[in-house]
Amino acid sequence: MPNPDRPHVVANPKPRDLPAPSVEEPVDPVPPLDPPSDVAAPELRSATGRPVRAAATTRAQQGAFLTTATGTRLRDTDHSLKAGRRGPVLLQDHHLREKITHFDHERIPERVVHARGVGAHGVFVSNGAAAKLSRAAFLQADVETPVFVRFSTVLGSRGSADTPRDTRGFAVKFYTSEGVFDLVGNNIPVFFIQDAIKFPDIIHAGKPEPDREIPQAASAHDTFWDFVSLHTEAQHHTIWNMSDRALPASLRTMEGFGVHTFHLVDEAGDTVLVKFHWKPAAGVHSQLWEEAQLTAGGDPDFQRRDLYDAIQNGALPSWTFGVQVFPDTEDETFEGIDLLDPTKIVPEELAPVQPIGTLTLTANPTNYFAETEQVAFHPGHLVPGIDVTNDPLLQGRLFSYLDTQLTRLGGPNFDQIPINRPHADVSDMLRDGFHQHAVHTGVAPYKPNSLDGGCPFHAGVADGAFLEVPSPVEGEKVREHPASFDDHFSQPRMFFRSLSPIEQEHVIAAYTFELSKVTWPQVRERQLAHLALIDERLCAEVAAGLGLPAPTPDPDVEVQDLAPSPALAQIVPGATYPVAGRTLGVVADASTRTADLQAVVDAAQAADLLVFVLGPHAGVADAADGTFAVDKPLYQVRSFELDAVVLTTATTPAADVPSRRDAKVGSPDHRDVGVDPRTLLLLSELFRQGKAIGALPDAAPALVQAGIAEDDPGVVVRGDAAAVTEQVLALVAQHRVWERLSPVG
Repeated sequence: MPNPDRPHVVANPKPRDLPAPSVEEPVDPVPPLDPPSDVAAPELRSATGRPVRAAATTRAQQGAFLTTATGTRLRDTDHSLKAGRRGPVLLQDHHLREKITHFDHERIPERVVHARGVGAHGVFVSNGAAAKLSRAAFLQADVETPVFVRFSTVLGSRGSADTPRDTRGFAVKFYTSEGVFDLVGNNIPVFFIQDAIKFPDIIHAGKPEPDREIPQAASAHDTFWDFVSLHTEAQHHTIWNMSDRALPASLRTMEGFGVHTFHLVDEAGDTVLVKFHWKPAAGVHSQLWEEAQLTAGGDPDFQRRDLYDAIQNGALPSWTFGVQVFPDTEDETFEGIDLLDPTKIVPEELAPVQPIGTLTLTANPTNYFAETEQVAFHPGHLVPGIDVTNDPLLQGRLFSYLDTQLTRLGGPNFDQIPINRPHADVSDMLRDGFHQHAVHTGVAPYKPNSLDGGCPFHAGVADGAFLEVPSPVEGEKVREHPASFDDHFSQPRMFFRSLSPIEQEHVIAAYTFELSKVTWPQVRERQLAHLALIDERLCAEVAAGLGLPAPTPDPDVEVQDLAPSPALAQIVPGATYPVAGRTLGVVADASTRTADLQAVVDAAQAADLLVFVLGPHAGVADAADGTFAVDKPLYQVRSFELDAVVLTTATTPAADVPSRRDAKVGSPDHRDVGVDPRTLLLLSELFRQGKAIGALPDAAPALVQAGIAEDDPGVVVRGDAAAVTEQVLALVAQHRVWERLSPVG
């Protein structure tokens, strides 16, 4: 316990504002506790969209006593009703049957794709720039619109890890005054397929192989590469998936895209074509492959936890919402790019992203199942001023996203689940069905009618009615796509050649690793032939890693040398980004001076970082002149949890080192080194991952033992505790110490 007469340092992130539990089981009845301040629940609305004036916890459990589902108070829930103490359980035990029956049906089918997800509440504020393009009410100047956002992986099951190499879903539900608008996008701006009829094929290929149900949440296997190497329109999305974009460091540092092209319609009925973008305020930043693998094993929930912790601690994630705008021409192309092809992008240098508002996440869910699991997104949830195009992938999604909810959410009334309820009046003539929450009045749910006074009436455009964009339709019924969809390699080449040298090396390594997992040499050779068309160096390096000759490009396939797009590169020399919400580890032990420790903590927290003190054991540890609270003991922490570290001391081996019960201790000879081996492991991982390292004078032996020189890039050793911390934070603002990761030769 801390000594009140000596200094005590506490740096842990803001705890949840809940009352501390008692050691013994409470016995005095009290009502349910209020939820913590960092959470929010769906706004109280009736099943037909009307606001409900009641306490925020009205939908939560009520009263101090345990009851049945129908409100009957219970005196016992620990024992079944039996015929005698040792007799059989009686069928009349209604509480047992109710409790077990409900438990047996608690799980609902997980999503076929995007099963692993995390959500948060937030607000979108329009800056008015889109008002001249769209009549949508939520895009008018200064309008604030509540939102719910769900991020997800694509291939993994609901119980998979957060950090596989995978595309991420980025879905936003806008609760606008004109109804719900869902923008159901990804963190990659293109898709594997051009037509929704191929969606089952790509997902069947990417999911665990059906004979053995492995691998989980991974594309490094035979069936995925068999499909994408045969179905070459997938090559553009595949190279994005092999890039750092498929390994986001945090959901807060992830870009988002609407993928498809949409119509915007103004008050006069004039239209433009647009692509939607989300630009993170924290900058686009990714994990290294080593980090992703360490994270999946060390903390499979890392990105969920990171998002929740950031919101809880006030480092609210935000994105700029923007649009690329194109003329709505008859051919629906721009600079030779077919805007209906979901496997193509329009480089931002040709059509800059115009900011139209800001999204900020402000609260965590109150209940994961009720909100994040039951939220239902649908590209057909549109509002006046926004309409779809004839993109064949989008057209199929308009059916699929509606159809999938019928089984997953138990019927057609999923829009009445609280998280899905609109913030606008609903009068839809849809009746009955499973889980009907509305209590409809009247006798005439049909049109025309006179018995209900003709209600509901058709709305005109002046009344805010949705109006489809009138587009001419002609041609024969065919199962074909336009010739403009045929180029599958020019944009993948442009993407690879737009990346920084470090990112290109990561792409080469990713292809090499993934294809090394493919057991059929024919599939490897087939994919190498495609890489030869994309970039000869890429192909040669991957082929060398696979022990295969690099094929020559097929002369019959025409590939354009498009101008590189600098906007596609994540690593921008000299660029800096906000550090709020990033994480700093501070290593301390019994030789640490509390003044130094406090100075590091204060400097980091002043910049809104999350600070974790790393110590020899959990709880309260001794310092040289006081005590400090340990947030993460050395036996628990790993490098993926930190963006940087400051060592106040070299850390002598902790008391558990001789026992070697922690495998990270390694050889028993470590006790002779004089530095805790977990500190050395942490330093070696952080160094090769390009993360900033600060060390006060007493920590010098740790750097020496870890093989790190004081003049190595990103190593800060000069100055007092506050000065060292400030220099480390400046390095964190660059995301990584890129000099350490630059390719050699």
